[in-house]
Order: sequence, then structure tokens, then C-alpha cells
Amino acid sequence: MSMAVKQKKSILVYVVLSAIMAALVCIATILIQIPNPPTRGYINIGDAMIFISALSFGTFIGGFAGAVGSSLADILSGYALYAPFTFVIKGAEGVLAGLLTNRKSVFRDILAVFVAGLEMILGYFLAEFYLLQYGWAALTEVPGNVFQIVAGGVIGIPTAIIIRRRSPNILKY
Repeated sequence: MSMAVKQKKSILVYVVLSAIMAALVCIATILIQIPNPPTRGYINIGDAMIFISALSFGTFIGGFAGAVGSSLADILSGYALYAPFTFVIKGAEGVLAGLLTNRKSVFRDILAVFVAGLEMILGYFLAEFYLLQYGWAALTEVPGNVFQIVAGGVIGIPTAIIIRRRSPNILKY
């Protein structure tokens, strides 16, 4: 197989995986939503899919899936007010998790989830406190966001380990 064909195949795999993972993030985010009336936000399990994307396939796919999948879920669920913030916050979450994992060590996976989770929690707090001007009501989101990260790590890390072990070499970047 020529180098040009390999490059085209690699780009195609990236595009397809990015789209699939974004769709799965969107579905997981919509699947379970617990509203938080003080901030007009909601708790969900979409972070599990963001972590699966980032820990399995790296920064680009993790960031794309987090940004596009999560903000699309906001729009489709009637939370469009959050979509611009979600695009940045969840995209950064996926990128950070992908950057910090080495896709070999469970410790690095846990570190990636922890740091990316802190970014997400802080990002939403700051967006709600300052930009959306909810003031201290933004604190009511923190426990739910902590739950999202813990659940996301508990689901995402073992699933990513299985995907990494069972994926053919074409999926390993």
C-alpha cells in the first residue's frame, strides 16, 4: 500500500471516528438529563463518552466529540443557551484528557480524567457565575458536575482500556 493511500485511509478513519464519537456523546448526553432549576442546566452522563473518545483515540477525536456532541445535545434538548459554553468547555475537556493519557497506564487515565474534570467543573462554574450571571447559584451545579466526572471516569476508563486492547492497529493513534 502506497504512502498516499495510507494517509487517505488514516484521514478517513479520523473523520469517521470523530463523527461516530460525537454522535455517541450526543446520545449519552441526551439519554439521562437531570435538570438543575437554579442555573437552567442539567446533569448527564455524556462525559463517559468524552472520556472513552479521548482515552481511546486521542486529543482530536476526544476534543471534537466533546465539543460537537455535547453542544449538539444542548441544542437538541432545549438548552441552547449553554451550547457555546459547552462547545468550548467540553471540547477542552476532551483535548485535555487526550493530551494527558498515554493510552498505556491506568494511572495516566485517572490523571487525565481528574484534570479534564476539574477544567469542566471550573469552566461551567465561571460561565454560569460571570457570563450567564447566575451568581452563587452556579455552586448548585458543582455537585452534579463532580458526579458526572466520577461516573464518566468509572465508565470511561475501563471501557477505553478494553477498546485499546481490542482495537486493530488502524485505530491506534
